[in-house]
Amino acid sequence: MNLPIQPNDIQAVIEADRAHVWHHLIQHKPFETIDPRIMVEGRGMRVLDATGKEHLDGVSGGVWTVNVGYGRESIANAVRDQLVKMNYFANSAGSIPGALFAKQLIDKMPGMSRVYYSNSGSEANEKAFKMIRQISHRHHGGRKYKILYRDRDYHGTTLAALSAGGQPQRVEQYGPLVPGFVMVPHCLEYRSQYPDAESYGEAAANAIEEVILREGPDTVGGLCLEPITAGGGVITPPAGYWERVQEICAKYKILLHIDEVVCGVGRTGAWFGYQHYGVKPDFVTMAKGVASGYAAISCTVTTEEVFDQFKDDPSDPMSYFRDISTFGGCAAGPAAALENMRIIEDENLIENTKAMGERMMNNLRALQEKHAVIGDVRGKGLFLGAELVSDRGSREPMDEKRVHAVVADCMAQGVIIGATNRSLPGFNNTLCFSPALIATAQDIDQITDSVDQALKKVFG
Repeated sequence: MNLPIQPNDIQAVIEADRAHVWHHLIQHKPFETIDPRIMVEGRGMRVLDATGKEHLDGVSGGVWTVNVGYGRESIANAVRDQLVKMNYFANSAGSIPGALFAKQLIDKMPGMSRVYYSNSGSEANEKAFKMIRQISHRHHGGRKYKILYRDRDYHGTTLAALSAGGQPQRVEQYGPLVPGFVMVPHCLEYRSQYPDAESYGEAAANAIEEVILREGPDTVGGLCLEPITAGGGVITPPAGYWERVQEICAKYKILLHIDEVVCGVGRTGAWFGYQHYGVKPDFVTMAKGVASGYAAISCTVTTEEVFDQFKDDPSDPMSYFRDISTFGGCAAGPAAALENMRIIEDENLIENTKAMGERMMNNLRALQEKHAVIGDVRGKGLFLGAELVSDRGSREPMDEKRVHAVVADCMAQGVIIGATNRSLPGFNNTLCFSPALIATAQDIDQITDSVDQALKKVFG
């Protein structure tokens, strides 16, 4: 079959995109006079756009996804071979890669037991919310239905996921939202809410307990948190925070849901972000890096205790988890995920992430000493942020237009970085970095050197 437009006819591709594609997270009015950006090829850490310009990708596909880098033929081959053999069957039946990947994944997650497949991070989180709600109805008379979420955290784009989102600009104009979701305070020590606290981490966690007591512990079924807040400013938890959170959940019998959609599968220098903090979750959700963007897959992972609550009464036709994800049955996802995990292990990419993350943190701290506009540097592994301020003393956030001017200048230099965007009114001021786990010292230095040059140009 002849395609109406050949892929190598780049100008025709651009015009087709301009006329028919509705892009994510972008205002389209400028495309009436300028060309939309088309990425045409990726190899390792670098991507080539339709103009022929090469960029070093410091954000792993724009949204923290391509953990093992571009152009991995072994993953493409694994997906191709699986699709030819058995591409799809609804996940009411199993598949060979689905079973094998679930086993390998659980081996990396002591205390967890079951894997529920779907196809996006938003959907993975929805499944956990639904499980908590069904547990409430089946085992608590419907009372423990409320789900707590944290200010600045983000859990997806569906209406329920937005209802659990602590980023007001993501939520704006999409209401009314789903009832039963209740916000707790953030834990960013740089933006201190508890200046007199002896332990900031414990104080931030105690604020969660205050919300539980206000709402009524018998009404709260779940607490959903990112291990490290991502799009809300790359917020690492202060010392003592997670230990106290775990105590609070145990005290009030609240199920702990850790959203690892960004942090999972090596990004922070451990298989999962929560594993840095000794946390024992009831749910762990993941997507993005599970297959590094080579196929769509997400997972909602639970303990056996959670799973058992859906099989205790087989005579009741409403007792099991009555949910389906159509593309949770696509075998390409776990096939890609298996090969993705093999690459991470065989190439020692978690160790590389630790080493390169330390190098990048040191580089950013050096830039902080050099540029007064960097108020704070934070993160873990190859998941880092630099918060820009107009005044270090007052910590007044930098105007987001100037923050994005830094991002644009880096792009002009051929380096792609990110920044908090359409998330927090007045606080879209953090530069975000998440290079692939394969990053070399030269890659890290190129990224931070470009930021250095951009800061000089934008701020003098």
